[in-house]
Formats: sequence, structure tokens, C-alpha cells
Amino acid sequence: MSKIVARDRLIFALDVPSAAEAERLLDRLHGHLSFVKVGLELYTAAGPDMVKRIVERGMRVFLDLKFLDIEETVRRATARVASMGVDFLTVHANRKALTAAVQGREGSTLKLLAVTVLTNFDGNDLRDMGIQRTVQDLVTARALLASEVGCDGVVASGEEAAALRQKVGPRFTLVTPGVRPAGKGVDDHARATTPTQTITAGADYLVIGRPIRDAADPAATVADIVAEMQAAFDARG
Repeated sequence: MSKIVARDRLIFALDVPSAAEAERLLDRLHGHLSFVKVGLELYTAAGPDMVKRIVERGMRVFLDLKFLDIEETVRRATARVASMGVDFLTVHANRKALTAAVQGREGSTLKLLAVTVLTNFDGNDLRDMGIQRTVQDLVTARALLASEVGCDGVVASGEEAAALRQKVGPRFTLVTPGVRPAGKGVDDHARATTPTQTITAGADYLVIGRPIRDAADPAATVADIVAEMQAAFDARG
């Protein structure tokens, strides 16, 4: 089995309000990262052109747009994303939306990740939405649905990773946001975990944004995180 390279498994959440700010951060992190997430804020500000510029830098892109719409819209939008050279795309874990996305990416290398339960949600939030299941049960059910319809993985918190890994097996990709180095605070994530906890639980990729973006020395912060991740991957075997 080839060794997991932690640097390739860290996804930096490039949550900034402009292309100029994104370029500045990417310049500061040149050589330290290979994978970035473009979410709603940056995509709204800079659009597909920003994605193209990141790809042209030789970096991988996780486009976190959380598609949820009628099937035709999701199918066609996913096809557009697939043509952009993006690696990962998020779709909410609704059967019709997921199925449409699988159809839309046909013939491409785009990997689809189902959004299970957002990491700032807890049981009270689910009850407010009329959902009587626990977070763990809902995440598991949505992960199994995603696997059934042909998605490649899910986005889920580190708290659910261990149970999910048992349910979906070793080949299903688990991407975990809301990861916070010890002592850095959890911001608005209700179910945050440290890099070591997350990897030990079975996650494949870690999404980390604010601890890197807001650091005085983002490159040094990335180096520290990658070192912790590598030790955890090595210990996991």
C-alpha cells in the first residue's frame, strides 16, 4: 500500500471576498498546498474565472456549491462544473439531486460528494427542521443513499467519520470540514474535531479555512497542520 501524503489531503478553504485576496493568499501559500476549496463567497465574487486560474496554477479544486434544485438544473449545472477541470463538487443528499448530478458528470473525472449534515448543525437544528432523527443516524442514512446512487463520497464531520467508515467501507471518500487544530477554537462549527482526531476516525481529506487564512504566517500554519496530519496518517497505517 502506498503511503498517504498528508500535503495532498489538506484542502484549504479559500473563503475570501475577492479574486485579488484569493490570489494574494495563493501566492503566500505557493508550494505548500495542492488542493483548495472554492465556496459560495469566492465563487459569487469571482466565478468560473477564479476556478480556471486556480487550475492553471496546477492546483486541485473542490467546488463547494451544495447543489439542490430540480433534476434538469442540477444535471446541466454539474455538466458545466465537470467541464471546468474541478476535482470535487458538493450536492445536497437528496435522491433526485444526487442522481441528476451523477448523470451530469458522466464521462468526466469529477467526483461527487453528498452533503450530509452541515457541521454547524446539532440535534436541536434538526428538530427545528422537523427531523426527528439524531445527527448520527441522518448522516449515516444520507451517506448510504449517496453510495447507492453512485456518488464518490460525502462531506461529514469528524464526529461521524468512524461510524461512517464502518458503514460505507474503505473506498468511499470521507471529506471532513470543521477541523480545528487543538487550542484554536471551533468558530461556528458545532461538531469540530482536531486533525488527529479526524484522521484517526477514518477521514480521507480535511478542509481547513480560518485557522490558515487568518494566521499571521499562513505557510507556517499549513506546515504545522500537515505535520500533524502526516503523523496521524502514518499511525493509522
